[in-house]
Amino acid sequence: MDLWELLDVRPGVTALAGGGGKTTMMYTLARGLMASGTVICTTTTRIFPPAHLPALDRVDRGVMARLRCVCVGTPAPEGKLAAPAQPIAELAALADCVLAEADGSRGLPVKAHQPHEPVIPAGTGQTVVLLGASAFGRPARETVHRLETFCQLTGMSPYAAITPEAAAALLRSEGLGDKIFVNQAETRSALDAARKLAALLDCPVFAGSLQRGEWECLS
Repeated sequence: MDLWELLDVRPGVTALAGGGGKTTMMYTLARGLMASGTVICTTTTRIFPPAHLPALDRVDRGVMARLRCVCVGTPAPEGKLAAPAQPIAELAALADCVLAEADGSRGLPVKAHQPHEPVIPAGTGQTVVLLGASAFGRPARETVHRLETFCQLTGMSPYAAITPEAAAALLRSEGLGDKIFVNQAETRSALDAARKLAALLDCPVFAGSLQRGEWECLS
């Protein structure tokens, strides 16, 4: 099953938040969705432009009909793309699906959020929060972006290891996602940890390896 089918990505805006694979998920979803419709990948923060898609600062219906899948953003320092000049609502009227990377985690597998984060576009249909299984069993200070916020929300020491219980405490306290995806779950122990996490949450939880193209629904 394609990832977009598993996550039930529908026409409109889907936002991706958290840590551990947002960009990979965005382009994985885009590959599946473009088989039957037009797709815009974008950001409300900053991303590097993709090598495999046209990176444009504006689009219109003609561009979308011709190219079908593009990345839209405003050129920013360090060769990155920032949020597009066109409002996300305008982009959503030009494509069947808009995929927005709405968070930054500095490459770390877990992200705790300050009040202004993530930057979810108005009109978003669903938000998927990612968490990297590579964090399980490792100290929070090595694996968490916004470590101080994480410790405040979970009551954990920065030197304590990340457990499914700690991850669940973070996700429950923030309540940001409609669905949770545990990425980097490439071993039996990682999948077992993801299943323990799923049992502690009351929203749909999925797990797998975006790099390997493997995923499943846990709850």
